[in-house]
Amino acid sequence: NSAKRHEVREQLKQLPDVERALSRLSLGRGGPRDAQAILVGLKTAQALRETLYDAIENPALKNVLGALVPSDALVAQLEKTLADELPLQARDGGVVRAGFHAALDEFRNLRDHGKQRIAALQAEYQTQSGIATLKIKFNHVLGYFIEITNSHQSKVPAEFIHRQTVASALRYTTTTLGELERNLKDAADKALALEQEIFGALLQAVLAQASHITTTARAMAQLDVLAALAHLAQKQHYVRPKMDDGLAFEVEEGRHPVVEIHRAKAGEGAFIGNDCALAAGERLWLLTGPNMAGKSTFLRQNALIVLLTQMGSFVPAKRAHIGVVDKLFSRVGASDDLARGRSTFMVEMVETATILHQATERSLVILDEIGRGTATFDGMAIAWAVVEYLHNTNKCRGLFATHYHELNALRENLPHLGAFHMQVKEWKGEVIFLHTVGRGGADRSYGVHVAKLAGLPTAVVARAQEQLAWLEQKPVQAKQAELALFDAPAPAVSEPPASNLLAAALAELEPDEMSPKSALEAIYRLKKLIS
Repeated sequence: NSAKRHEVREQLKQLPDVERALSRLSLGRGGPRDAQAILVGLKTAQALRETLYDAIENPALKNVLGALVPSDALVAQLEKTLADELPLQARDGGVVRAGFHAALDEFRNLRDHGKQRIAALQAEYQTQSGIATLKIKFNHVLGYFIEITNSHQSKVPAEFIHRQTVASALRYTTTTLGELERNLKDAADKALALEQEIFGALLQAVLAQASHITTTARAMAQLDVLAALAHLAQKQHYVRPKMDDGLAFEVEEGRHPVVEIHRAKAGEGAFIGNDCALAAGERLWLLTGPNMAGKSTFLRQNALIVLLTQMGSFVPAKRAHIGVVDKLFSRVGASDDLARGRSTFMVEMVETATILHQATERSLVILDEIGRGTATFDGMAIAWAVVEYLHNTNKCRGLFATHYHELNALRENLPHLGAFHMQVKEWKGEVIFLHTVGRGGADRSYGVHVAKLAGLPTAVVARAQEQLAWLEQKPVQAKQAELALFDAPAPAVSEPPASNLLAAALAELEPDEMSPKSALEAIYRLKKLIS
């Protein structure tokens, strides 16, 4: 129901953090604006209930709607008591709405309109005495006083009380003026004290319904999540996944929910979806392929699809069938913990150990580049052993991405291991990443090509290609039946020629743009390459 969902989301936009405001009030740290947040939250709940009252068919949503029962009496009390513009602290005053309390209004009137009251009394005394020059003045010694010039002394009313005589005038007071002065002095303090008393009583009324307010706030939070997920599902064309108690994991044309949106915003084209079927015969996938081809994205998107499924969301795929996952384990990226004396590789091994100790056949495990943080043979041996352990002991559903192509040999001994790779296409010396998953293992990583894309100097790339071609002529011989893969030491080999490196260095030079000094320096560099 798109119309109702839009209305609900618009109403939720004004919703403050009700639970946080209630917590602050409960701890005695809250202020008038926290009370106002409670009011806005409860009024939002009223509006949501009216919006959804006759529009909900789903039983789960009916339960949420049942919790949206704000106290009308409390809402009315908050609305009647709180002013429209509230201060940060109650001690600043201005909390209670004008007209709510008569005595408070009187104190405020005295506080805010004292000068008008004095002016009115002065006019009254001028009329009563017939002395047009009569003035009511103020100083810090006498306070408020009536001043009359000496020439009008005979007209002074009998109720005037003499206070002081100065050179040109006489100063008086009256009982009325003295009382008004006292009231003006006390009005601000009395107004603030009465406001705090009224606000304290209001807080007690709020806290008396704390449990009910919390229930209402959480129901609105649920609605917020559900409405947001529904909006996302419709906008991004998500589908409702099938979920059961089995061990199925079938995702057809799955997509990464974050990368997909990022690509669309950047104008980089549509995200390419990929299937993932961790069935009984291939419950553990060994994923090989080049850098930048999308291995890490593929691993993470399937983990995120599980998270979305089990939180009740639709998922970014054409179809999905997920058997309940008890634990989701992820070992991706590289980070160290130097403060605790842990290197990047040590952190990797600690996290891998945790996974191997805890994963069950109901778990989903994604592992990316295990063993790459140490020597080649050590890392390959560790990766080999981890794959075997996941397959034989944990028996979990999993995705294992690696650059160790030699691990593809494990398929002959592990019946539930599937070999897949990220596909690429070579065209006129360039590599095109297809971002699609294909069956079978890869035999190349195209790391030098990625280095070229990253902007390494041409000479470095050329030298790396030269070294790679030389190393590939001396392949490592692996035994498929034993963990000790490398019995035979590599024979000694001679250094490759540097002719290609010299040619690459020459190609980088721009003679027309070189100064005599830079040309001389270039000659020395070239000489070193052939010496």
